[in-house]
Amino acid sequence: MTGPGVPARANAWIPYAGLLVVFWGVWGAFSSLPTKLYAYPDPMVYVVWALTMLVPAWFSLRGKKFDRSRVAAGYGLLIGLTGAGGQLLLFKALTIGPAYVIFPIVALSPAVTVLLAFAALRERLGGWSWAGVLLALVAVVLFSVSTGDGGVSGWLYLVLAAGVCVAWGVQAFFMRKAALAGVDDASTFGWMTLSGLLLIPVAVLMMGGLPLGFPWQAPALTAGTQLLNSVGALFLVMAMSRGKASIVAPVTNALAPVLTIVLSLLVFGAAPTAFQIAGIVLALAGSTLMVYRAEKTTELVPGSAAS
Repeated sequence: MTGPGVPARANAWIPYAGLLVVFWGVWGAFSSLPTKLYAYPDPMVYVVWALTMLVPAWFSLRGKKFDRSRVAAGYGLLIGLTGAGGQLLLFKALTIGPAYVIFPIVALSPAVTVLLAFAALRERLGGWSWAGVLLALVAVVLFSVSTGDGGVSGWLYLVLAAGVCVAWGVQAFFMRKAALAGVDDASTFGWMTLSGLLLIPVAVLMMGGLPLGFPWQAPALTAGTQLLNSVGALFLVMAMSRGKASIVAPVTNALAPVLTIVLSLLVFGAAPTAFQIAGIVLALAGSTLMVYRAEKTTELVPGSAAS
């Protein structure tokens, strides 16, 4: 990552943003395979994900000082716990709902961040921000209408996806506050990793113990897919440290879900309804508008972190 006094090349962020889109897009499309193929419990998917976070954390913190101050720890744990809690909900949602609907809803998390900044930080919202919020609300309505399954699972994955959206929107809000407080990206990522590990006992309790009766392919496939998730987060940190947030953020919040949608439809042959297609388009458009406006107003804030 770039540091103080180290000039950044104008387009140095592009390779990392491109890798991020590939890693998160592929992860989103295939992350539910261990559960669908081997009935691997979603809490166990969380456990494996938390462990894979150690890999990019090691690379992120290598050669850097880990900030253990009260401010860094406080913000880091808040950011990490909201992010890890969102992961728990996401893995459950992906076991009962289609990724091509869930990820566009999750991509609406900037709406929560923008509204929190407006309420708590008294940040002004421009026309683009309000347009994005409106598109987000319409998208949620369309997703709700598109749910033809009247059973509990037909609505549960939408509720869980909305929970992930809120959790990650709150997480991004605290990331901005941490950046304002001077906490560096590497330390924030380290605290995020620690927070994910701290919630492993919760996941184990949800399963009533560690399930050991699955074939080795289940944890291996889970580790492979979740490593894409974890490494993608590191690429986000690297891209944000090298490029303008107003450009990088829309790429991460819009293009990765687009790749997830395309891969889900092509590989698994899913057929979205007209309402779902409209909702996907509006969700991605709203996400892009909100993030563009929100990040543009904080363009000068150093050390933007990743979720």
